[in-house]
Amino acid sequence: MPLGNVVFLGSGETSPTGGIIFQKLSAGFGKAFRIAILETPAGFEPNSALVAGRVADFLRTKLGGKSPRISVIPARRKGTPLSPDSPEILEPLPAADWIYFGAGSPSYTVRQLDHSLAWRMILAAWQQGATLVLASAAMIAAGAWALPVYEIYKAGEDPHWKPGLDLFGALGWKLILVSHWNNAEGGEELDTSRCFVGRERFQILLDLLPEVAVVLGLDEHTTLTMDWERGTGHVEGKGAATILKSGHELVHPSGEEFSLREIGEYSIPSKPFGVGDDLWEDVLRKRAPRDMAAATPQEVLALVRDRERIRNAGNYAEADSLRKKIEHLGWIVMDTPQGPVVKQRSPG
Repeated sequence: MPLGNVVFLGSGETSPTGGIIFQKLSAGFGKAFRIAILETPAGFEPNSALVAGRVADFLRTKLGGKSPRISVIPARRKGTPLSPDSPEILEPLPAADWIYFGAGSPSYTVRQLDHSLAWRMILAAWQQGATLVLASAAMIAAGAWALPVYEIYKAGEDPHWKPGLDLFGALGWKLILVSHWNNAEGGEELDTSRCFVGRERFQILLDLLPEVAVVLGLDEHTTLTMDWERGTGHVEGKGAATILKSGHELVHPSGEEFSLREIGEYSIPSKPFGVGDDLWEDVLRKRAPRDMAAATPQEVLALVRDRERIRNAGNYAEADSLRKKIEHLGWIVMDTPQGPVVKQRSPG
């Protein structure tokens, strides 16, 4: 089953540029698609609900024609009633078509999500076709190593890395992700590029990395969409994506598409990774297209889900081929405004 797209935002998720990009991203989804917004990156802030709520309101406004069903998930801190290990809190997460998390602290995000139920659900949903949208702090946290921005920039700690969530580790990448790559808030007096740490300190950070590591920097108000079916990265927005690899720098400006193998060779595992069998099956059931009978075989559910995604992308010939496969298995799929409905074909 193909991985869902991964979309990184260097910043500006609620800016006019962000609105345009979100509208483009939604083009491949039908009405009433499901969005889950994770509060975790800002969960240490007293106003974390407002941070996530602002994104939810922005998406409702910009995607109003799609009538998305948006759930804000207050998975703020481990060991509390609002924990990323709470099944009740996370209930909307597995079924989401988009999973978004963004602003906050990268190191806090890693501490709260690492080995959590929320992160394992995210991995399962992504491997079953969900689109991951990671902005700012969440983008940094998803790398093999995470840049502790607050600790270095605000608290004056020496340049260092912390272990990240390593989203792409199972694919064979050791990828470091850095948002706010071209930040210029410090003006002429202070270099705040490279996510506020500046070029001088960032060079120290680069020297601390193993040779196999690759850095992907993303400018502010810029997105990079990783399309795993096509094996491409596509840059949009006001800036560029920069790849630092083996001492070389590759820059891809807005509007450019490149092979993901520029980052490094990768292989998508044939079996689920980072998720236990029981959770995998639970997420698979929850991601089943709407109104499906509980007795529908998992093989049929997977085909219907793939057909819906392919059909929304406009690949009607391929979608029709999958419909015939479903019928060959003894089931009929019907398209409705609320999504696909499947039922067993009558004998004869």
